[in-house]
Amino acid sequence: GNGLERMAGRRSSLGFLGMFGRSGDLRQLDAALRGADLHPALVPEGVKLTIVNLMKDHWPGEPPTQAYAEVARLCSYCIAGPETFEQANGTEARLEAERRIEAAVNTGDSLDAQIVLMTLHAKLISAEVVQRYGLVRD
Repeated sequence: GNGLERMAGRRSSLGFLGMFGRSGDLRQLDAALRGADLHPALVPEGVKLTIVNLMKDHWPGEPPTQAYAEVARLCSYCIAGPETFEQANGTEARLEAERRIEAAVNTGDSLDAQIVLMTLHAKLISAEVVQRYGLVRD
């Protein structure tokens, strides 16, 4: 890249997140979000940091590789909404995401539920998803 990009890249590693640099788990999450057709820039850094921390709480040690893709698909569905998600990821993936949200709404304290709530509290969630599942910010 040009000098400007390099400078911006260097500068983005200062401040709060810069204390750790961009950790491997955040890079993995970004790659997984891209894989689920959600541009990582649409998800604020603080939200991504919370997601990887939730994953670390859920899997002491390293989350399994496919966990990133699964978490990313759920985020993508919540943020993009059903139609956009289905166009990019297919009907099967949409139905799976919807099953997971239904289960999350019923159990209330699973990792999936925490991720759905995160998108809700961060006001990233699609209005259609909120209506469909009767989600409310408390």
